[in-house]
Amino acid sequence: MGEHLSPAPAVAACAEAERIEELEPEPEPEEPLPMAPEDFDPGNTGYISTGKFRSLLESHGSELDPHKREVLLALADSHSDGHICYQDFVNLMSNKRSNSFRQAILQGNRRLCSKALLEEKGLSLSQRLIRHVAYETLPREIDRKWYYDSYTCCPPPWFMIAITLLEIAFFLYNGVALDQFVLQVTHPHYLKNALVYHPQLRAQAWRYLTYIFMHAGIEHLGLNVVLQLLVGVPLEMVHGAARIGFVYVAGVVAGSLAVSVADMTAPVVGSSGGVYALVSAHLANIVMNWSGMECQFKLLRMAVALICMSMEFGRAVWLRFHPSAYPPCPHPSFVAHLGGVAVGITLGVVVLRNYEQRLQDQSLWWIFVAMYAVFVLFAVFWNIFAYGLLDLRLPPPP
Repeated sequence: MGEHLSPAPAVAACAEAERIEELEPEPEPEEPLPMAPEDFDPGNTGYISTGKFRSLLESHGSELDPHKREVLLALADSHSDGHICYQDFVNLMSNKRSNSFRQAILQGNRRLCSKALLEEKGLSLSQRLIRHVAYETLPREIDRKWYYDSYTCCPPPWFMIAITLLEIAFFLYNGVALDQFVLQVTHPHYLKNALVYHPQLRAQAWRYLTYIFMHAGIEHLGLNVVLQLLVGVPLEMVHGAARIGFVYVAGVVAGSLAVSVADMTAPVVGSSGGVYALVSAHLANIVMNWSGMECQFKLLRMAVALICMSMEFGRAVWLRFHPSAYPPCPHPSFVAHLGGVAVGITLGVVVLRNYEQRLQDQSLWWIFVAMYAVFVLFAVFWNIFAYGLLDLRLPPPP
C-alpha cells in the first residue's frame, strides 16, 4: 500500500516564495553613462582614445544592456588607429546612430556575431554573395556584420538594373533604326534623336538628363554597362536606391552642364557622367579607408578599374577631336566624364562614408550640396546669357 504525501509542505513553500518576491525591491532603471565631452575629450579634438573607451566599458559594463555592450566592443575593435569619433560614441549611447542599430540595441532581434564574417562557415550562395558585397563596399567590421544580418533583398537594387536595361533597349532600338551598332555616333542622322543633348537645343531641359540613353557605339555602352553592374549594383544593395540614384543623377546633370560651360559647341551622349560619379566615389572611399577595406586583390582591382576608366576617357577624347561625320558640329564631348568625377569625389564620398547615418547631420554633406547648387545655378545663367554675350557660332540644329 503506497504512502500518501501531504501537499501542505509544497503549499507552504510556494507561499513563502511569493512573500519573498513581494518583499524584494524592484530593480532600479539603468542610468546612462556620463558622456560629458570634457571627461573623454579634454582637448576638444572630436575623438577619444580606445584605451579610455575600453576602461569606461570595464568600469560601467555591468550597467549596460548586453546587446549595447557588444556593439560598443565591436566599435572599439573596428578602430585600429587608436581613436574613436566622440560623436559616434554619443550617437550610439543615445540610440541615435541609425534606425538599424537602434533596433539591434533596443529590441535585440539581430545580435551581431562575435567573430569576423570571413570566418563564417556553411553559408549558402546568397549569404556568400551578401558577405562579398559587404566586404566590397564597407570598411568597418561592425557595419559589415550589421549589413550581413539585416539585408533582405527587399527592395532589390532596382534603380541600377532599370537604368541599365533602359540604356540597352534604347541602344538596340537606335541601332536598328540607323542600321549601325559600332560607332553609331558617326552616322549622319545620329544627332536627330530627341534624347541627345545639343547646344542649339539646350533650352529643351530634358536633354540634360536623357542623353544617358544614347551611346556612341556598342563599345561605349558595353563599358558603361559593365561598370554600372559591377560597381553600381553592390553600392545600391548597401546604401539604397535613393542615395545611389541621387549620386548617379547628380553626376549625369553635372556632366551635361559642365559640357555646356566648358565645351560649348559639342553635343553629349552616354551615361559616363553617372558611371564616373559612382566609380570615382567608390575608389576614393577605398583609398580613404585603405586599412579597413578587406576586399580581395584591392590594389590590382583598383588598377584595372583605373585602366578601364582611362581607356574609356581616352576613347572619348579621341572621338571628340576626330573629323566629324556631321560638320560643322563636332563629335560628342568628353567633359561629362570630368563632371561625374567631380560629383563622385565630393557628394559621392560623403554618401559612401556614412552608411546607415543621416546625411543631413553631416556638415560636409551640406557644404558639398551648396557647392553643387551654386554650380548648377551658375551653369543655368551661363546657358541663358553667355552664349549671346560671347557671340559664339554654334553648329546648326540637327
